[in-house]
Amino acid sequence: MNGKVDRMGTTEKYWKPRSRTWQLLAVFSYVAALVLNVLIRPAIEVDEVPFRVLLAALAAYAGGRYLLSFFSEKIAVEYNHGSQFRFAVGMLLAVWDVLSSKTGVLPLPFFPGPAQIMEVMFLEWRVHLVNTLYSLRLFAAGFVAGSLCGVASGVMIGWSDRWNYWLFPIMKVVGVIPAIALVPIVLIIMPDTFSTAVALVAISAWFPVAFTTARGIRAINRSYFEAARTLGAGRGYMLRKIAIPGSVPSIFTGISTATGIAFSTLVVSEMIGARGGLGYYINIAMGWMNYASVYAAIVIMAISFTLVLTVINAIRNRLLIWQRGLVK
Repeated sequence: MNGKVDRMGTTEKYWKPRSRTWQLLAVFSYVAALVLNVLIRPAIEVDEVPFRVLLAALAAYAGGRYLLSFFSEKIAVEYNHGSQFRFAVGMLLAVWDVLSSKTGVLPLPFFPGPAQIMEVMFLEWRVHLVNTLYSLRLFAAGFVAGSLCGVASGVMIGWSDRWNYWLFPIMKVVGVIPAIALVPIVLIIMPDTFSTAVALVAISAWFPVAFTTARGIRAINRSYFEAARTLGAGRGYMLRKIAIPGSVPSIFTGISTATGIAFSTLVVSEMIGARGGLGYYINIAMGWMNYASVYAAIVIMAISFTLVLTVINAIRNRLLIWQRGLVK
C-alpha cells in the first residue's frame, strides 16, 4: 500500500496515492454530466430540473472540496482518496442519462433515466418521506428487539454449558431458515401486519447477533477468568466484567451483519399486507408499471441503509475506541 503509517504501525484509512489529476477529473465528471444533460434534448417528456440541480450540487461540492484541499491537509487526504470513485459516479450518471432519457437505447419504462427518477423523487417527496419514516419505525422496533434477544441468547449460549446444550441446536436449525419463510406462522401469532413485520425483522436480526455473541464469549482467553477466580471473583462478576465486555467487538460484528439481513427482510415483509413503507410503495408502483417510482424507492432505501450503518458504526467506534491502533 502507498499509505502513511501512524504511530501504532497500522495503515491509515486513506491509502490512495496523491493525484491532482484524479481530483480535477472528479469535478470534471459532474460538470460534464451537467453539460451533456443541458445540450442533448431528451427523447421523452421529462422534467430535468431536479436532476440538473443534483448534478450542479455534486459539482459544487466536489469543486469546493478541491479548493479547500489546498488549505487543509485532512480535507486533501480525504478528497484525494475518494476522487476516483467520484469520477466513476459522475461518468456513470452521464452515460446512464444519455442512454436512457436522451437516446432511448435502454428500453423504457424498464430502465428509467436518472432525470426521471429525480423527477419522481421531487414530485412525490411527501409520499416518500411518510413511507421512509414508516419503514424506519418498523425497522427500529424489529431490529432493536432482535438484537437485544440475540445478545441475551448469545451470552447464555456462550457462558453456560447447560444453555448451550439446549439453545445452540435450536439456533442452528432456526437460524438457517429465512425469516420470510416463517410468514404463515407469524401471521397466525401476531395480531396485525405491523407486528408481523416487526417480528420478521427481529427474527432475521436475532441469529447473526446471537451467533457472534456466543462465539465472542467462547473466544475470550481462559486465563482472564482464571486470574479473576484466583482473586475471589464470582461467576456473576466475571460475566459482567469480563465475558460481556470482551464480546462487544463480536456483538457489533453480528449487528453489522444483521443490519443488511434485517433491511432486506423489512422490504419483503412490507410487501405482505403492510399499510405503508418503502416495500409497500414498491409493490404498488410495480403494479402500475411505474418503474421510475420503483427506482426512486430503491435509491431512498440505499440512502436510509447507509445512514443506519453510519449510526451503528459511530456507536461501535465510540464504544471500541480502545481498539484504535490494535486492529485495522
